[in-house]
Amino acid sequence: MAPKFKWYYPLFAFPLYCIAVLPGFLIYILSDLLRFFVYSVFKYRKDVVYNNLKNSFPDKSEDWIEKTAFDYYRNLIDVSLETIQMAVLPKRFYKRRLELVNREVFVPFTNVGKPCVLVCGHLANWEWAGQALHASDIQLDVLYHPLSSKWFDWFFYHIRSRHGIKPIAMQSALRDMLARKHIPTATTFIADQSPSPEGCHWLTFLNQDTPVFLGTEKLAKKFDYPVIYGDIMRTKRGYYTVRFYLITDTPRATPDFWITEEHSRRLEQSILEQPENWLWSHKRWKHKRTL
Repeated sequence: MAPKFKWYYPLFAFPLYCIAVLPGFLIYILSDLLRFFVYSVFKYRKDVVYNNLKNSFPDKSEDWIEKTAFDYYRNLIDVSLETIQMAVLPKRFYKRRLELVNREVFVPFTNVGKPCVLVCGHLANWEWAGQALHASDIQLDVLYHPLSSKWFDWFFYHIRSRHGIKPIAMQSALRDMLARKHIPTATTFIADQSPSPEGCHWLTFLNQDTPVFLGTEKLAKKFDYPVIYGDIMRTKRGYYTVRFYLITDTPRATPDFWITEEHSRRLEQSILEQPENWLWSHKRWKHKRTL
């Protein structure tokens, strides 16, 4: 269900629309300016970023950690401003800026009207990646956690859904998937958030004990939906490549936790290839395994 609209929400959104209509070169000038303040002046979660990088890459030098952190803040601000741009960007824009590699992996399922599960991480611009796939005629249902701010929740729901993507609150995932099981959708999970220690699966990820949501695997097995991994890479500023890999088309035949470990391994490899493009300011390792 869409967040309830209130008449004054567009007034609050006006400053963001002023950013959204800026031409691309001004967006990235603004991004560089904001990075200076976020990184050097306000030092937004700088300790979290440095600790996450040091623990994930214990063999890397201080210079490498510092450079990767600095590059990460450019990614963070770029993606934030690019996400705001979604308020005005036409559908054809995403087709020009994102190359979809091996999109054909969806065809055997969409051609027979079978839904599937798409799993990815907070890599590069995951928001644009979803819009690009939807623009290529794959119906996307994207699971999300509603924001505590009702206005921000409305704004992000609006910009994500304006071209036809269906955002689904995590709490209603099962109900919505049941209701839409006859539609060839790709239900999309962002699988690298930090779950509660209860009911998760623990594995070694980036050299650390890491809890992982089991929702992707559980729902794929419940509905027997194929599981596809989406790997998002930046080719240059404002341009991305998204590669798709079939993890399994017979999820019920896989051992317990195999799907979870497989998409986690693929995400880990993606991070190792472009570490600056992952969401390092997220408190991914705030929970510890209890023995």
